[in-house]
Amino acid sequence: VQLQASGGGLVQPGGSLRLPCVASGFNLERSSIAWFRQAPGKEREGLSCIGSRGDTTYGGSVKGRFTISKDDAKNTIYLQMDGVEPEDTAVYYCAADLSYTLSCAIDPWNYAYWGRGTLVTVSS
Repeated sequence: VQLQASGGGLVQPGGSLRLPCVASGFNLERSSIAWFRQAPGKEREGLSCIGSRGDTTYGGSVKGRFTISKDDAKNTIYLQMDGVEPEDTAVYYCAADLSYTLSCAIDPWNYAYWGRGTLVTVSS
């Protein structure tokens, strides 16, 4: 099982960024994927998850600004970040829950597999 997040970088406040997470070694159609982030000096924060059927859940700090989606054919999950703020600066991680459930929850304890993070910096 492997997860590879990428797409991080420097973005100006109010801008947009899309983070892909490429999954391999498991069936994405029967798994849930979540995005988390961790800013310096802060606890890990759950952002969003997408279940096997495509059902989505969002954390309060990003609801309405970030969108999670997936392309099963490409084994890729995306986090579209719009209207970014300096407070969104963090290392972003994708994680997989291989237990087959119809819905997902952004609880880190549900996710056994984690990819290396990608750094997003929001600054002018």
